[in-house]
Amino acid sequence: MAQVEATTERIIAADAETVFDALADYKDVRGKVLPGHFSEYEVREGGDGEGTLVHWKLQATSKRVRDCLLEVTEPTGDPSHAAGFGGGQLVEKDRNSSMVTTWTVTPAGEGKSRAVVTTVWNGAGGIGGFFEKTFAPKGLGRIYDELLQNLAAEVEK
Repeated sequence: MAQVEATTERIIAADAETVFDALADYKDVRGKVLPGHFSEYEVREGGDGEGTLVHWKLQATSKRVRDCLLEVTEPTGDPSHAAGFGGGQLVEKDRNSSMVTTWTVTPAGEGKSRAVVTTVWNGAGGIGGFFEKTFAPKGLGRIYDELLQNLAAEVEK
């Protein structure tokens, strides 16, 4: 089994703290910015960053649907309350698979931020694994690009 990785990033015309807070808001914002590939969205515990437990189904392709139950942590603590927000991370670990998604938000100049999302998981072996490693990152990249576009529209108001 090879590790598969997909990374997408976007510069957003809003300060890093605003973007991070929106990403960490699983109660109100996250459900609104998810593209149509996500369904059955439900916050089961918490709802604001660290300690959140959230469920969704991710339909990556017409045949591939992942049932995700994600535990959210903030490995850098809660930087949104620190003076001079320098960035933050949210890590979503799926209880149902090896998938881990890390969201990193950092300042990118005056009134701008860089949002980077990286998802890794243990891929299949053999020829199926070759195709997964080749095509899955592109497909997931398109999904996350749409999510980041929706997030930008939400926070750039």
